[in-house]
Amino acid sequence: MNIQHVTVVGAGTMGNGIAHVFAQAGRPVTLVDQSKELLAAGVETIEKNLGRQLEKEKITQEEHDQTLGRVARRIDLAGGAAEADLVVEAVTEQESVKKEVFRALDEHAPSEAILASNTSSISITWLGAQTERAGRVVGMHFFNPVPVMSLVEIVRGLETTDAVYDTVEGLAEDLGKDPVEVADFPGFVSNRILMPMINEAIFCLMEGVADAEDIDTVMTLGMNHPMGPLTLADFIGLDVCLSIMEVLHTQLGDDKYRPCPLLRQKVTAGHLGRKSGQGFFRYG
Repeated sequence: MNIQHVTVVGAGTMGNGIAHVFAQAGRPVTLVDQSKELLAAGVETIEKNLGRQLEKEKITQEEHDQTLGRVARRIDLAGGAAEADLVVEAVTEQESVKKEVFRALDEHAPSEAILASNTSSISITWLGAQTERAGRVVGMHFFNPVPVMSLVEIVRGLETTDAVYDTVEGLAEDLGKDPVEVADFPGFVSNRILMPMINEAIFCLMEGVADAEDIDTVMTLGMNHPMGPLTLADFIGLDVCLSIMEVLHTQLGDDKYRPCPLLRQKVTAGHLGRKSGQGFFRYG
């Protein structure tokens, strides 16, 4: 399958990063979101990240300008998906939202288009079942920040065809990424391991085992992690962490995945991490 035009649905942190790497790899990209303001913010982030690459002499000024020139913006999903060979969904991690998006994409994207999801925990088989093309639905889970992180989990739904998997795997390699094949289980590999660790760190904080800085210090100095689990949770977004833990708890049915009450409390209070200015730490 020849993938030329790519549509990315969602201009937030993950979506604009995905659009960035596809455009930098030479493919025209249509970035879709609900408002001109959200799209402008997404493109502004792409421009800033390209600027950092330029400053570090990883790209030339010509490559900077050409990459930006490949990114188009649309606020209507129907028009944005109409010419896509591949659509990558990167909207909020909620089943109801993703269900609506995939049903719309199935209606408006070309019949041969591949529909991929950047979901970090929701079943690819379930997303495929929302469409009439389950064999052409696949997981393409990038990691933040997308222009920097090399890993992509390629997730096979129950109906995902070998041809679709092979196409997406090759495409990830074309982007300079390292694809890993993952079966369709809740949380896949990355978040099934990472999120319970973060959740347990939050339990340690709630139970007074140590304060937030000391918990992170144990993991950075003792386990050689590049950042502590509470700092990482703030970076990811506590609302995202809670959503993933809820999927793990519901889908796997094991209480070892129950979200920590302190995590729920933080999200309820709007303390979502870096993006809100306060999580387990304060920012800015």
